[in-house]
Amino acid sequence: MPSPNHGFHAMLAAACATLCLAASARAEAVAPPSPPIQIVEKLHAALLGVMKDAEKLGYEGRYERLAPVLKETYDTSFMAEKSVGRHWKQATPANQAELVETFSRFMIANYAGRFDGYSGQSFQTVGEEPSAQGTVLVRTRLIEPQGEGVQLNYRLRPQNGSWKIIDVYLNGTVSELALRRSEYASLIKREGWNAVIAALDQRIQGFATGPADHNL
Repeated sequence: MPSPNHGFHAMLAAACATLCLAASARAEAVAPPSPPIQIVEKLHAALLGVMKDAEKLGYEGRYERLAPVLKETYDTSFMAEKSVGRHWKQATPANQAELVETFSRFMIANYAGRFDGYSGQSFQTVGEEPSAQGTVLVRTRLIEPQGEGVQLNYRLRPQNGSWKIIDVYLNGTVSELALRRSEYASLIKREGWNAVIAALDQRIQGFATGPADHNL
């Protein structure tokens, strides 16, 4: 014969199970974003910050504010190597180091020059999915109040216990790294290694002194 307290204990167990499920659901709902998404959102937060303060900061101020964030979120050494394709292995260590340093400055100048104003833009993280060779793809959108917005997908790879951006896909499909590799490799083939360094330095100067274009 069941104990008089059997029904009470059963009700208590059911209530505990319900509370545990609710707590688990809440934990899932407030779970922090994945490390790759955190990296991308850190970059976006910095970009929005310099956009909102663009006039006050000026180009140099935007450059100084973005430099540490870009060094943390991007694997510029990897990107510099891949940007010249097979020519990387043919270069001297000194030439390789010079390209990495110049490419890193170009990346910062590129962002500092382009993100030079704010008119209500925002970033939206759409999702994350696995990609080739152990990388992940973080899908986002740059939302323009007066336009359709731009799809920006970031490819990241793990490095030394963290995640780093190694490519950006404009409109979801156009690889910036692939475009640069095509341009840089062609330039090296025509004019030699120093031509790429000179071209990057010229673009850096262009970002500092005037409106940016989309070359290199």
